[in-house]
Amino acid sequence: MTTPTPRPGILSIEPYVGGKSALPGQGKPIKLSSNEGALGPSPRAIAAVQKSAEGMHRYPDGGASDLRAAIAKRFGLSAERIVCGAGSDELIALLCRAYAGPGDEVLYSQYGFVMYPIATHGVGAMPVAAPERDYRTDVDALLAKANARTKICFVANPNNPTGTYIAASELKRLREGLPPGALLVVDAAYAEYVSRNDYSNGTDLVETRDDVVMLRTFSKIFALGGMRLGWGYCPPAVADVLHRLRGPFNVAAAAQAAGIAALEDLAFADQSRAHNDMWLPWFSEELKKLGLEVTPSVGNFVLVGFPVAGPHTAAAANAFLNTRGIIPRLVANYGLPNHIRITIGTEAELRAVTAALADFLK
Repeated sequence: MTTPTPRPGILSIEPYVGGKSALPGQGKPIKLSSNEGALGPSPRAIAAVQKSAEGMHRYPDGGASDLRAAIAKRFGLSAERIVCGAGSDELIALLCRAYAGPGDEVLYSQYGFVMYPIATHGVGAMPVAAPERDYRTDVDALLAKANARTKICFVANPNNPTGTYIAASELKRLREGLPPGALLVVDAAYAEYVSRNDYSNGTDLVETRDDVVMLRTFSKIFALGGMRLGWGYCPPAVADVLHRLRGPFNVAAAAQAAGIAALEDLAFADQSRAHNDMWLPWFSEELKKLGLEVTPSVGNFVLVGFPVAGPHTAAAANAFLNTRGIIPRLVANYGLPNHIRITIGTEAELRAVTAALADFLK
């Protein structure tokens, strides 16, 4: 027998590994490894999922029509330009399938989301990382790497795992400097947490150009990670292409129901944002008081730097926190071996992390 040979690029993929959810020999841990919403999902979303179970023998609405209408109403967008997916991960993969292939390049920032190179390798294209400056996307570096082979440029804004962002003017400058025909994809998974006056989630570019896509998710402020629900706001021609490529029933009925209910629960989303607004700066300052390096974040997490050598490395900190039943996220796979990423959890969880790190650093 001869083993079938996969397409070029696939064996170059380092499979994605999500944040840990359990610790051997321990009960329910404090999980701060996946940037999940600290307050959990809206009670309305939970009720909607429970009700949807009654019809689980039926196929979902293949076009996610009601969900797209709810997204459009909530954010003041055109429903015809919205494409829903099983998480924004699916849309990242579909965009690579649609617009890149062997001989092409896909550009992204040095510490960008690891799904960008994974999806790129999956279609046989070449991922190209541009260096960052101070853990921030560097537009000049991206433009220096762009060329005629560049088909897609992914920019997470804010970025995961750094928590940093670039201003609307920089995003516009990047789009204007990319080669004609290249698609700019603004991954705004954490947009709901950002309140800076100079920030843009990319909507304005999508509505004025035909070569920009904005991606969003329900996994963060709406805390629906288990539902796998994301969406993209696209130029009409790109939306048409994605609808042709996606599966006919790619978003489960329960996910659609949960998404609609979460969007309608404005008070709960406001409560989740207010929680983050309070505890992100508190936690960042407490870590700084311990002498740790904290990258300024506008998301619902912080990137924390540790010494390169000695007893207080990132790996040692992670191991110590695990003994206390706390699970942060090591980010060596992002090229950051001396850092850990910690999600903004509840007050009790953050106080437990702060106390544990104080003991670790003694």
